[in-house]
Amino acid sequence: MSAYLELLERVCVSGDVVCEDMALVLPDELQLQALWFAGQMGRDFVTVDGRSVRVVQFGHWNHAAGPDFLHTSVVVDGELLAGPLELDHTASDWEAHGHSVNEAFNEVVLHVVFTEGDRAYFTRTAEHREVPRVVVPEDLCREALNMPRVDVAAAHPGRCFFPLADMPERDIRALMLESATHRARTKARRRARTVDVLGEDEWLWQAVAETLGYRPNKLAMTLLAQRLPIGDLIKKADSVEAMMFGAAGFLSAEIYEQAAGESRDYLRGLWEAWWRVRSDHEPAPERKIPWKLSGIRPVNHPQRRLAGLAQIAGRWKAFSKACQSVGGVVEWVEQLEDDYWSHHYTLKSRRSDRRLALMGVDRVRDFQINHLLPVKLAAGDRSAWEFYQKAPAPALSEKVDKASVRLFGNTRDRKKYLRKAWQHQALLQIYQDFCLRDVSDCAECPFPEQLAQWRG
Repeated sequence: MSAYLELLERVCVSGDVVCEDMALVLPDELQLQALWFAGQMGRDFVTVDGRSVRVVQFGHWNHAAGPDFLHTSVVVDGELLAGPLELDHTASDWEAHGHSVNEAFNEVVLHVVFTEGDRAYFTRTAEHREVPRVVVPEDLCREALNMPRVDVAAAHPGRCFFPLADMPERDIRALMLESATHRARTKARRRARTVDVLGEDEWLWQAVAETLGYRPNKLAMTLLAQRLPIGDLIKKADSVEAMMFGAAGFLSAEIYEQAAGESRDYLRGLWEAWWRVRSDHEPAPERKIPWKLSGIRPVNHPQRRLAGLAQIAGRWKAFSKACQSVGGVVEWVEQLEDDYWSHHYTLKSRRSDRRLALMGVDRVRDFQINHLLPVKLAAGDRSAWEFYQKAPAPALSEKVDKASVRLFGNTRDRKKYLRKAWQHQALLQIYQDFCLRDVSDCAECPFPEQLAQWRG
């Protein structure tokens, strides 16, 4: 066990304020479905009546009305079942949503829920067939959601400021390296779950999509990548861009009417390809991707991000090869060009004289730190560690800023712990493990006392 994990355990043993979990608040179903499909809930379960379940094939997203996932296969007590899968918040949703009288749900082989409820419920089809139901264990759900007890901790020096002020710099560095390593290992485990159920290519595809989504559209981009697997896209090279913009919901008559002349020419080309595959990929109204468009800088508009993702999909073999080297992906991304998107902000905009990068430096760095490096770091790759410790810090996020104030106060010394990307990762992990699990606003958190005894 690492020194950081030992510290975390000691804090948990010594203080209930930090370690008691609040009631789990579930997000909307789209987020739960995305985590499920990525394998973050695992694949082995037990039904509510005690039968063992193993999900063999997670299937495909359903773009139309009906069950959430099609072409899944599960083994229930040794029997292989193939068909759709439905995911709901609670057991009662099966009746509440009308699935029990909807013939489209007659072939469902597994009902996945997150809470069983206070009453006994039976998952039955319109043909009165009982559907096996599993409840995702709360600990798996919490781990997949990575949900803290509080959203934000106040930005003021915490009680841990004092033991850290007395701690030798080498010990502070050791603590932060341990924290950053722990974070990398956690990310590596999440990657392993997705690779286990979907394979290496689909993990990489979803990872780069999530990165391009940035904060407001991470879920939206992940959903799109899951609904259009890279394994399917590379077989339809001539239609990739049209399929992606169409499935995203960006090919509408309204957008065409509002577009500038040159943009209309580009949109016509997309439509000519989209109408041929539209029936297979256009989502039903209730399954539309929830894009967030307000308050976003033009250069970060999701349509531009989507264009960058389409370019990557069109050159997938070269991209995946470049990703084998953490540093190699930078040079590869820098050469991405597109006749339209290198000079347009959106599908409606006029041409810009400025050349616009399809994937900026900050996004590439985020992709390296959060997706490519963790598995190498967890495996002890020396060259990866050298790269990691030299990588410059990204733009200062609100969470990193608040974590640094909590630990080091508003002092000059704080800045030397904000210079590198690994330091930001370390601060984020400490902030998550301690500050966001403490509901006493630092007053009763046992971390400072344990920290005073810790030495790297």
